[in-house]
Amino acid sequence: MHEMSLCEGIRAIVEDQARQARFDRVTVLRLEIGRFAGVEKPALSFAFDVVMRGSPAEGARLEMIDLPGRALCYDCGVEVEIENRLDPCPRCAGGRLMPVGGDEMRIRDMEVV
Repeated sequence: MHEMSLCEGIRAIVEDQARQARFDRVTVLRLEIGRFAGVEKPALSFAFDVVMRGSPAEGARLEMIDLPGRALCYDCGVEVEIENRLDPCPRCAGGRLMPVGGDEMRIRDMEVV
């Protein structure tokens, strides 16, 4: 399960930020997760609770914010939202799309004390 290693990376960021910003505890951590990131949210939530034990984020509420899939349509020249990587352009029905977003995962922000 790669969600465990994703959470280990998040923990490293949280611990680094706790040292730099001198906070003791994270109460809420918000993650932005793209539609095509390949993250299983229930597995990520479980891994988060396990991996954050003993860290400043132990017991923190994890909020996951969905980001849409986006692609540039070469037929109409517009960036559009898509549900699946192989969908046609919702604007012109063209089939020449290049994904430009939706595979990201990043910490949006944290509430700390």
